[in-house]
Amino acid sequence: MIVIDEARIFKEIEEKNPASVSLNGPDGILPQVQEMAIKISKKFGIPAYVLADTTWGTCDLNTNGAKILGSEIQFNIGHTINTESLEKNLVLIDAFDDVEFDSVARKCIDLLKGKIISLVTDSQHLHQVDKVEKILTDGGINVKIGKGKGQLNDGQVFGCEFYPASQLKKEVDAYVFLGQSNFHAAGIALSTNLPTYVLDPYFNEVREVTEFAQKLKKKATLAIYKAADAKSFGVIVGLKEGQLSKVFALKIKRELEKEGKEVQLFALTDITNERLKNFKGIDAFIQVACPRISTDNQFDKPVLSTPQANALLRILRKESIDEYLEIPHWL
Repeated sequence: MIVIDEARIFKEIEEKNPASVSLNGPDGILPQVQEMAIKISKKFGIPAYVLADTTWGTCDLNTNGAKILGSEIQFNIGHTINTESLEKNLVLIDAFDDVEFDSVARKCIDLLKGKIISLVTDSQHLHQVDKVEKILTDGGINVKIGKGKGQLNDGQVFGCEFYPASQLKKEVDAYVFLGQSNFHAAGIALSTNLPTYVLDPYFNEVREVTEFAQKLKKKATLAIYKAADAKSFGVIVGLKEGQLSKVFALKIKRELEKEGKEVQLFALTDITNERLKNFKGIDAFIQVACPRISTDNQFDKPVLSTPQANALLRILRKESIDEYLEIPHWL
């Protein structure tokens, strides 16, 4: 069950006395966000809006929605980072999953005993890292926890940022991800090129995602080579607050034009195949909003992410693209 830091929310409201607030969080915890909004309205007698658009991370907090509504505080729930706020009137609220890892950790011991592993997780399970580390260590597994960097806490990864994992890739045999997310684990596998396992406490299973990650890489690499034959490109800037990479969009436009390509600039909030179908005369796209849009979705035409775009330029210049995803940050 997801446990939201209710006391922190109430404290903020009592201290700031807002006329209205807004709340959002990942899709998986929206029911709990709804419940929290109801509690706020009943306790304080103020409007509490649930911002129900997707929020994939701290790059995508929908603060513009809160501003349009006139919310004096926006609570983003479930994206724990090493700071409590990114801008004025935005408060990041912890939401931890209280599921236990004891049973699945013992299964991991049977599989990886004697190995050196790096233990990593997402926001919801950070509070379990120390406990699982002890279980695995007592079982004969050598456990290392990578140091946090940027917004990341020790042992924490995002879907596009892997510093605590990447810094240990020369010191460990494999990675073990606490949680259920193949999405996060596949990113670790791709950015380190090492075996990666998921400790899933919900199904009580240990599963390896290395093969799944390699399929994603093959699809991403094929898209790069298809894009290399394109004559016209659409370069897409994301309109979400943390995805506004205009500088790189303009840089990639200049570099492609040097290679004789035609380039047009676009801007989108949600980058989907259906939206891209509306654009005519474009052979391939490059989006600089979120790298996982390109690796984890299906498109009719090549839609490259930032690391794929860098690899494309190397191909056009007759250079090697080996290890193009083996970087700690895909933006």
